[in-house]
Amino acid sequence: MARSGGPTIDEVAAAAGVSRATVSRVMNGRASVARDIAERVRVAAKDLRYQPSRVARSLSLGRTNSVALVVPDLANPMFQQILRGTMAAAAPHDYRVLVADTAENTADEAEVALEARQRCDALVLAAPRTSEDALLELLPRLEPVVVVNRHVPGLTVPSVRVDYAAGVRSMVDHLVALGHRELAYVAGPRSSASNGLRARALDDARERHPGLRVTTVPCGPTVDAGYRAADAVLATGATGVVAFNDLVAFGLLARLNEAGVAVPGDISIGGFDDIELARYATPSLTTAAVPQADLGRRAWELLHARVLGTERTRLGAEGIAVHVTPGLVVRGSTGPVPPARRLGVTSADLAGRAHARDHTVRARWRPVDDDWVLGVGDDRPLSRYSRGEGMPGVHSPRPFLHPVHSAQGVAMTTKSPLDHRHHYGVSMAVADVDGTSHWGGRTYVRDQGPTLLANHGRQEAGRTEVTDDGATLTQQVRWLDERGGVQLTEERRLTAVVLPEVDAWALGWHGSLLAGDADLEIGSPATNGRPGAGYGGWFWRLPSGDEAFALSPDRGGDVHGSRSPWVAVVRRTGPAWTTLVLAQASGEPDPWFARVGDYVGLGPALAWDTVRTVPAGSSLEVDVVAAVVDRRLDITGAGDVADLAVGRVGAARLS
Repeated sequence: MARSGGPTIDEVAAAAGVSRATVSRVMNGRASVARDIAERVRVAAKDLRYQPSRVARSLSLGRTNSVALVVPDLANPMFQQILRGTMAAAAPHDYRVLVADTAENTADEAEVALEARQRCDALVLAAPRTSEDALLELLPRLEPVVVVNRHVPGLTVPSVRVDYAAGVRSMVDHLVALGHRELAYVAGPRSSASNGLRARALDDARERHPGLRVTTVPCGPTVDAGYRAADAVLATGATGVVAFNDLVAFGLLARLNEAGVAVPGDISIGGFDDIELARYATPSLTTAAVPQADLGRRAWELLHARVLGTERTRLGAEGIAVHVTPGLVVRGSTGPVPPARRLGVTSADLAGRAHARDHTVRARWRPVDDDWVLGVGDDRPLSRYSRGEGMPGVHSPRPFLHPVHSAQGVAMTTKSPLDHRHHYGVSMAVADVDGTSHWGGRTYVRDQGPTLLANHGRQEAGRTEVTDDGATLTQQVRWLDERGGVQLTEERRLTAVVLPEVDAWALGWHGSLLAGDADLEIGSPATNGRPGAGYGGWFWRLPSGDEAFALSPDRGGDVHGSRSPWVAVVRRTGPAWTTLVLAQASGEPDPWFARVGDYVGLGPALAWDTVRTVPAGSSLEVDVVAAVVDRRLDITGAGDVADLAVGRVGAARLS
């Protein structure tokens, strides 16, 4: 009968010509065997592929060469990294690491730790939830033992501790520097000592930053707990959040995204630990980074010294402790205090904090006849999007928005006005695409002036659908020259959001213009010899009103030609003031074409003073966000609204 199992110690002894006891001494690393004999035994063991029994070896040596790591929740990547660090440090010393999970059950923690210690030579107790009195009784029974993230006064048990106060301090200072004065702390388990340390650090932060308000929201340590706490966080009115750990922050991000709350546009989120997934969150997570694997390595160093009895000479006899200070890692989840919270409340109390938490009001597109209407509910239309098929050919037919109204019903567009009959609300109106006019009306001819030519193209609307829970209208558009040939294709997206905090609503217009098999050239009257007439691109034509003036952050009221990221037009119609804020949401801003004298219209120019080339097969991205505000804004307020609108439109597209 064939024998099962591998070679035995007796076979190794016979092959090496020594006794069974000699093989045992060599395998156990004892130095009492002559060097040449020991080498003969090792060669025989290697040839036979002999593996000594770890159980037998443990019985022989009186030790298991294993240590236990007890954690409150192994699903938390923080504790996974501590385990990895401990294992990596213990392996060169021929020690294995066994892990036990208490599942955040404080009542079972002592029993689990004692059972693990009975099976191993020593123990690492990570972030114990047990009370201080219970630990005073438990830890002496676990010797040799090292504690991670806990200090027990009265015992000289070695420990590795994270300076949570320093981590919280750096996070709060970061948020305060961004203008936040109202914070929420999303707390961890009540039994967690590190939760208490964080809370005390926040108390200190209130003293260091007069006027700082910190509201504690009960939570827990998991993603699900953070998800369930999100609504309570919003109810606090906080603009910045300090989460107990990164997992809690992940849960918050998920729920806020579902609710249409922009991070960091509406609220900033900071985590703790810097687990591996933190940089891949959407947005990437700002966090207090703890070198997690290093905690495990340092815990092993202390434990190994404890087992060997060398810790006193290496580390001193008093409360042996290694301290680790987190470092702040700033990513995309934190930003300046939301613009809506920097703006004053209007006399009608429609702006500011009174409605800052109301994220239930949505703007949605719906089909009406052959057009699409944007509205809030059924009785508050904001705009209508027409296919433009009924426009005269000389006006370069194209899809357009008209009428557009403010939330309070003030008209914000005009269609075919007497001064420029080819102006139609809001549209992509480009003066020269490979010699074809998609602007309409007269074309500027060098040495001749404005001339009516038969070069008018058309934009033909194709497949149209609504996404993002009704917020986004997506349309395929073909740009045809005057002979009907396809010059380019466009995917157009119109995303609308309501901004009740600032008496406004916003529209994001994104067009991806794809050139065909040949390079595409875009020009303007300016590129054809008419100075200052660089118009052509995305264009918004407004009614003149009784009074109007423009704003830009770099030139004040001199908007024409500005390359600032946003501009605004402030208008009065009777007693009603409105502000139209336009922002270029991505890329290097194009120059703004603006008129506020003879008529009111503006938009980014695609070819200001040089011809713009779109290489064959590549695309030109046009990304503009407009905010329609029912009040008069100054430069500071307009800039704040621009930031808010861009952030909120971006969040709506992501959701």
